[in-house]
Amino acid sequence: MTTAAEFFAQADALPFAPLEQVLAPGGLVVLAPHPDDESLGCGGLLAAAAQAGRAVAVVFVSDGGASHPRSRRYPRLALRRLREAEALAALAALGLPAAIARFLALPDAAVPGAGADFEAAVQAILDAARAVAAGTLLATWGQDPHCDHEATDAMAAEAARRQPGLRRLAYPVWGHRLPPGTPIQGGPPRGTRLDVSAHLPAKRRAIAAHRSQTTRLIDDDPEGFVLDAAMLARFDRPFEIFLESAA
Repeated sequence: MTTAAEFFAQADALPFAPLEQVLAPGGLVVLAPHPDDESLGCGGLLAAAAQAGRAVAVVFVSDGGASHPRSRRYPRLALRRLREAEALAALAALGLPAAIARFLALPDAAVPGAGADFEAAVQAILDAARAVAAGTLLATWGQDPHCDHEATDAMAAEAARRQPGLRRLAYPVWGHRLPPGTPIQGGPPRGTRLDVSAHLPAKRRAIAAHRSQTTRLIDDDPEGFVLDAAMLARFDRPFEIFLESAA
């Protein structure tokens, strides 16, 4: 049995590979359960892909509207609009145009793992993949301890099943917060690391663009979500982890 502590110690020591080996030939589709996951988990890769001239699409799965449920200044629709604007600012910081973004606006904290809305999301992902002639589909890790991340992984798995030939990879966001002894399905990590040291300044700007999640911009909900210093430090490293997804 591989525990969470063992898994992430091993993931932090995976071999490095250049971008052209991490990604398959062709375009790239990134799935972000919430606006900010893309910047945290693969902002460096996105900046590198932009610099390399890769065709990219980023699909934001949820509306991000549940992070500050008690705010009166930012009720759900206003928060959704704010987070979409932040996402576009983050993409710009990574060298990517607003036109690559697709917002599915599924309910934050209730992204479906089955049913009609799930099917529509899978179709939207496939449409995005075809639009950029994608060779790689990148989504959050299925064992991240968040229901929306699990649902997004399920969407990626279904899209890859329907479009054979896509390389499906995963980037962990919340997995390192699992209790150290948690058993990890599938055993030790398989995958690579990408050196993103040259893109750290852009990644930092992208993360900072998500002001509603990194600062007290929304100050009328004391219990509203804000990324803590330890979480931000976790992603302020000169490499990113990309895991091979189970079939």
